[in-house]
Amino acid sequence: MKETNTTLKRTLTLTPLVLFGLAYMTPMIVFGIYGMLAETTKGLVASAYSIALIAMLVTASSYGHMVKAYPVSGSAYTYTRKSISSHLGFLVGWSVLLDYVFLPMVIWLIGSVYLAATFPGVPTWIWVIGFILVTTSINIIGIRVTAGVNFFMMLFQFLVISLFIIFSIISLMRGEGMGTLFSAAPFFNGDVPFSLAFAGAAIACYSFLGFDAVSTLSEETIEPEKTIPKAILLVALIGGAIFIVSSYFIYLIFPDYSQFVNTDSAGFEIAKFVGGNLFSALFLAGIITAQFASGLSAQASAARMLYAMGRDSVLPKRIFGFVHPRFQTPVLNLIVIGVIALLALKMDMATSTSFINFGAFVTFTFVNLSVIGHYYVKLRRRNGSGIFLYLLFPLLGACLDIWLLINLDVHALILGGSWVVLGVIYLLFLTNMFRKQPPELVFEDAG
Repeated sequence: MKETNTTLKRTLTLTPLVLFGLAYMTPMIVFGIYGMLAETTKGLVASAYSIALIAMLVTASSYGHMVKAYPVSGSAYTYTRKSISSHLGFLVGWSVLLDYVFLPMVIWLIGSVYLAATFPGVPTWIWVIGFILVTTSINIIGIRVTAGVNFFMMLFQFLVISLFIIFSIISLMRGEGMGTLFSAAPFFNGDVPFSLAFAGAAIACYSFLGFDAVSTLSEETIEPEKTIPKAILLVALIGGAIFIVSSYFIYLIFPDYSQFVNTDSAGFEIAKFVGGNLFSALFLAGIITAQFASGLSAQASAARMLYAMGRDSVLPKRIFGFVHPRFQTPVLNLIVIGVIALLALKMDMATSTSFINFGAFVTFTFVNLSVIGHYYVKLRRRNGSGIFLYLLFPLLGACLDIWLLINLDVHALILGGSWVVLGVIYLLFLTNMFRKQPPELVFEDAG
């Protein structure tokens, strides 16, 4: 592709980056998937989130190292391509595409499950299709949720989470639930194998998706080599703290997860229990608003990724590189994402979130390995601290990510493995059986 000398304007500092990352993560997702996690871990949700946080912090450190080496857009795709192999870089980009393309489906599914629980007379499929039609229409005509709106939506989520914790404390002090504010039970239970917490952590990592999103803003950040690593670590740490604290209090209020009428919408039942009908209505508004905003952004991002691949002939250009002459948006890509999201009608939350995590864990693994490839192998940073920072620590992160990967739902492993196989076959086609380099993506504004 023809090179350009234009550059993005550097205006972002640490605070807006952290707020962007937290908004992308959608903090209220901890309630959205709590019931599913409680069922998987037999109640050890706080432990699952603690394990996930450790893995994410190690990986966040690796993202920080790679941002210093390559302060450009492209994230894991660029890191792997430059540090290890262009072919592996393509497959990492293919795995990233898995997250981008199927994430809107999961977001809309979670929102639809909660609406169906609130209005049991309306089938879930109606809400799913409704989400798809509304967000696709908005994205097609080019109306984007501004940073300011996202900021206030995030504040609303923090308000709901804070009220939940306050109401939980009041309920516990009245003797409801476990009747205590301090207990190790949310983390350890002698009757439950701790291995279940690892299985839960593989799902819990879904809540962290987006902590690394700030790395894509490197070219718009002031002193990205210093600011981006701090932002990534803070987003992971703050998000993890929210998830652990929230799940801790949920357990104290509902120690027996079998009490939930519907584990997929357990958060709504919990909200109604601690705060009554008024708070449950506020809670529903919060989670639906969060899912709608998140789905809108996720669909727009996915369409942009498909457009970049179409524009650079990684995917058929006539379809995926098409921009509507009037709306100036990748209309066909938005429709493709909407059609793919119809799979939500046939998938449950556990499988769908695990499926998304498959791509994330593959991506995170190669970010960690890129640190070793770039710093330890290429730059030979092998002194005392170098061995720890650029070999042992990222190797630990890669091992944790692989361990979480193999603990995913078996159906997710089959679906994710099939996606990788498709990527390998397509790579063989693009490179004429590895005889030439794969096309390189250029990340620009899709319009």
